[in-house]
Amino acid sequence: MELTAKLVNLQKHYDLGSVVVKALRGVSLDIPEGDFLAIMGSSGSGKSTMLNLLGGLDRPTSGEYYLRGQNVALLSDDELSAIRNGLIGFIFQSFNLVAQYSVLENIAVPLLYRPGYPPVSSEDEDRCNELAKMVGLGDRTDHRPYQLSGGQQQRVAIARSLINDPAIIMADEPTGNLDSKTGEEILGMLKMLNEEGRTIIMVTHEPEVAEQSKNQIFMKDGLIAGHGIFRG
Repeated sequence: MELTAKLVNLQKHYDLGSVVVKALRGVSLDIPEGDFLAIMGSSGSGKSTMLNLLGGLDRPTSGEYYLRGQNVALLSDDELSAIRNGLIGFIFQSFNLVAQYSVLENIAVPLLYRPGYPPVSSEDEDRCNELAKMVGLGDRTDHRPYQLSGGQQQRVAIARSLINDPAIIMADEPTGNLDSKTGEEILGMLKMLNEEGRTIIMVTHEPEVAEQSKNQIFMKDGLIAGHGIFRG
């Protein structure tokens, strides 16, 4: 079984001066290639910290984390940045779109941070247009975020996450700011991307969202407290 990620006794502590917050207390987990994993848990359980570590946005305090066989702790900042840009696509609850950019310009943002900073080519622009059409926004490519609904903004975020053709999608509460019908549409897109062979790692606190995934873990007090759907 090929692994996308392997965590061995992963810990993450935040020193706030008067107190040390132990966000992760020793997490071990194998995430197979092509998995669709939901990370559940209440606020403060460690699930977002876990996603940040998995996505290379933060580094562990101790323990080991292997991403596609590479020990993340041994990578330089530039190497880790290159992996984030080429291997991982990110989708956020709050969309994180650039307000003054059009749909196409927002989709193209990760292209601006490729190693060596090559200029955006006509082929890149064609790819942006293709992705806009794929998420149903082919007729809104010149719109700004404020001209779009929440669901449309999340579709832009999904297109942006795919611009560098990543093998892994990290989704942090991707349906959290959406109504149920739009949330179902976004989940349908994530399942489609998973069926194409991409590994999806999704944080959610909603059991009905988590049950759409292939596997689930439940976080509590910085530890994996269980596997499968948890309904509190």
